[in-house]
Amino acid sequence: MLSQPIHHDSPFPFFYVNAAFSDAQCAALEDLFLQDGEWQHRDGAFYRCSLKDVTENIPAPFQAEVLDRMREITGLPLTNRVVVTAQRMLPGQAIGIHSDRPLVGYEIARLVVQLNRQWQAEHGGVLELFSSPESEVFFRVNPEYNTAFGFLLHVDSYHGVTEAIQARQTVVFNFWHAANTPELAAHVQTLFAEMRFSELPAALNPLASTAELSLPEETTFRASMAAIALQRWGYNEATILKGYQHSAGMSVCDTEQAETYAAVLLADWMAYLYRDSFDLALWNILRRELAGLAVFARLMPTWQLCLPIEAARQAVICQPIR
Repeated sequence: MLSQPIHHDSPFPFFYVNAAFSDAQCAALEDLFLQDGEWQHRDGAFYRCSLKDVTENIPAPFQAEVLDRMREITGLPLTNRVVVTAQRMLPGQAIGIHSDRPLVGYEIARLVVQLNRQWQAEHGGVLELFSSPESEVFFRVNPEYNTAFGFLLHVDSYHGVTEAIQARQTVVFNFWHAANTPELAAHVQTLFAEMRFSELPAALNPLASTAELSLPEETTFRASMAAIALQRWGYNEATILKGYQHSAGMSVCDTEQAETYAAVLLADWMAYLYRDSFDLALWNILRRELAGLAVFARLMPTWQLCLPIEAARQAVICQPIR
């Protein structure tokens, strides 16, 4: 299964596999299009196809085998969560250029399996990859039978599908990063629920006013959100101010006080997730910065969701900053 993947780094990380599955496995995937179930029809100007969740129709051992191979191929800490979707495109349908960036709680990787027997170039439905929405096609992946295309989702993973001249059948496996789960998304929403900047300490006002005169609004907003995270975690005024300055880029938090350092970095990450998307490169930086630090008690719920593997290995320190 998924043997000898051919890897590419441009225009974004992806791989493809010829003869991806066995004959029996392909037959099982083809049967998904014959089974009863409600299809969701998308017929907008940008995205035209029909979708059906078929996760429960795929045997657990098959899903587990695909998941294990995706862990090996991508090298990512993927969770056990797998969602599988059947996609059908009818003649005349197409999918415009778009980027599936992974918002907080969204999947990080996809595996697209083509099930189009006797596909010919005149049948259309070609997957095209782009370096930007305005660029020329960088790479094409033909929807030939039993080929698989896997890629990591991020803000620049631009792709689209040309108009299908004949019906096109695809099964898509979706995978989640261990540090970007639906549970993390709920945690972020809860942390910033009913957010009021007025709850921040008055000592932050002069600093924020100065920052707002020279920095972009999105930067000062993120800094204020990081400050709110620290406030709601129960940190003192000095730590909240350090968190604002760090997120705004006004200063770098030093590592002398381990808990302050960890709290400031995690607050900044939570603010980033709320406003933007899960960025694998930035997460790896966060992981390296906090590697080896103990998991502090008040940060435990957030730490376990943002850095689950590291949190499981490290002890808890219970002495909070007063």
